[in-house]
Amino acid sequence: MQKEFDVLIVGAGIIGTSIGAELSRRGAKVGVIDKGTVGRGCSYGNAGWMTPCFAMPLPMPGMLLKSMKWLLDPASPLYIKPSLSLDLASWLFQFMKAMNETQARRAVDALVVLSQKSLTEYEKLGQKYPEIFFQQKGLLMVSKTEAGVSAAVEELNYVKNLGVPGKVLNSDDIRQMEPALKSPLLGGVYFEKEAMAEPYQVVQALAKEIRAHGGEILENCTLQDLPVSGNKIEKVVTSLGEIKAKQVVMATGSWSKSMARMMRLRVPVLGGKGYAMIVPPLETQPQYPMMLVEKKIAITPRQNSLRIAGTLELVDQDFSITPKRVDNIKKGAREFLHLPEELQVQELWAGLRPCTPDGVPLVGYHDRISNLMLALGHQMLGLQSGTGTGLLVSDLIEGKTPFVDMKVLDANRF
Repeated sequence: MQKEFDVLIVGAGIIGTSIGAELSRRGAKVGVIDKGTVGRGCSYGNAGWMTPCFAMPLPMPGMLLKSMKWLLDPASPLYIKPSLSLDLASWLFQFMKAMNETQARRAVDALVVLSQKSLTEYEKLGQKYPEIFFQQKGLLMVSKTEAGVSAAVEELNYVKNLGVPGKVLNSDDIRQMEPALKSPLLGGVYFEKEAMAEPYQVVQALAKEIRAHGGEILENCTLQDLPVSGNKIEKVVTSLGEIKAKQVVMATGSWSKSMARMMRLRVPVLGGKGYAMIVPPLETQPQYPMMLVEKKIAITPRQNSLRIAGTLELVDQDFSITPKRVDNIKKGAREFLHLPEELQVQELWAGLRPCTPDGVPLVGYHDRISNLMLALGHQMLGLQSGTGTGLLVSDLIEGKTPFVDMKVLDANRF
């Protein structure tokens, strides 16, 4: 097989398909390759939220003490697996360096804009593809403790001046809105504009857009080599043959580090393992997507089931499922919801979120390879910022002025 494209995108998750769909609509001849099948990687098992309110990078101010406390606690919401790896040591150094108010504010500003652009695009996608079940119900952050309520209000204060509306609720307000929650509750925040959809169906809809506009997706196509001649990728060698492309986009998520090494580049992305389980609908089924603040657990009501997702383990390429982590998610959810004693798990998923040290994606051309565009490292915000990233990358490829501060997303900042 020998193929040629204007743009070849490596990775058919939410970021790769978002970019491919937008470029295809604009008339580019687009190819997308993936070592597996469309949308079956990290994009498959997330909470399904399009929530600009959650535009916080991982290393927010105050995270240093928390991360030190959580480091050796496998039951904590964030677990960093100890390792003698130089990559991990370097990543942690940059992570701690990013924990300052100035950097956090700039990151939140950029991520909110990217997420808001995405939300608008998802609304359009939902009108064209009702099977994605796009719903703009808003989102509840609920808490049983003063510290949790304070954290929710702090989140609101971070984003309310950036066009993300929300309001503080007391326990009575929350119980009236969401009868599925257990008492006692102390309070929380309601963000009324946030949305949700089915993540796998979203990626499938974007793949349909690519194909409908003349693009091609090659599944089960393993990347084998990226020979560089001068300062350009001259071809892409895959298990299905050689591909030539004027431009190559890396949308490779947690696999980015190994792909970059083929070109002798350094991309500091670690895999952050998250879990999601699908369970039958509850007797009193939640009506709203909810963040259980203290537990860092996401609850998403679905048509005939409930998705419960949570935790972040910085483990790099470890895809194994830790039963204790799954049990802790169930236990945390049970504190807020009336879960049956014998909870039937219809589907259990674990996947790796691509985490940069400063919690902000790497987007833009690499300064050492002129036809290589990076679009990776979206941590837990891949779905949330996916279609906005598609717009941004397409604008950059076309030489248009970007709609976001590119210094924050600079692909070469590390």
